[in-house]
Amino acid sequence: MTLVPDTPSRLIVIHPLIVRITHWINAVAVFCMLFSGWAIYNASPFFPFEFPKWATLGGWLGGALAWHFAAMWLFALNGLAYTLYGLFARHFSRTFFPVSPAAVWRDARAALRLRLAHRLGQYNAVQRLAYVVAFLLGILLLASGLALWKPVQFQSLAGLFGGYEWARRVHFIAMSGLVGFILLHLALVLIVPSTLVAMITGRARVTTAETRP
Repeated sequence: MTLVPDTPSRLIVIHPLIVRITHWINAVAVFCMLFSGWAIYNASPFFPFEFPKWATLGGWLGGALAWHFAAMWLFALNGLAYTLYGLFARHFSRTFFPVSPAAVWRDARAALRLRLAHRLGQYNAVQRLAYVVAFLLGILLLASGLALWKPVQFQSLAGLFGGYEWARRVHFIAMSGLVGFILLHLALVLIVPSTLVAMITGRARVTTAETRP
């Protein structure tokens, strides 16, 4: 019988500590904002449906608003810290760029045929586009949220959205887009559970071939 030698591998850092900290803080903030935001929406719905009570946070409108504003500040400050790190440590340029329509189309086709290769710590073009869109949605949520929070003080900002009522709809649509990203993100974690481990420990064992440029 011929023994097959083990494939050489080594433990490498996939996610720096600051990326992991901001990721988990962001997860807590986003879920608090989502559930409290659904309670706020239920108090004055503008679509013919309401969210189930078990999916809301705050208990009543005043409580939901308190939760929402507290989570908003956590989301904004945490996002600022992540943005500064991403810019000055070149995390954004290394992780999410470049991304082109051709690369997105190529990787999307490969994913549909279940032939898309995955390497821990390296995002394909579809993932890069998804993260960039999620980042932009976060900015849109903050801007429209400020217009809703202080429509008089930020009346110029509210005017960019077409007024208070349209700002509500923009805020809701941006939230829906972020929920779609979260569902996609969780689906990928279920498909590749090792990504969750890497986001907790920051490290992953990869083969020598995978670490070659």
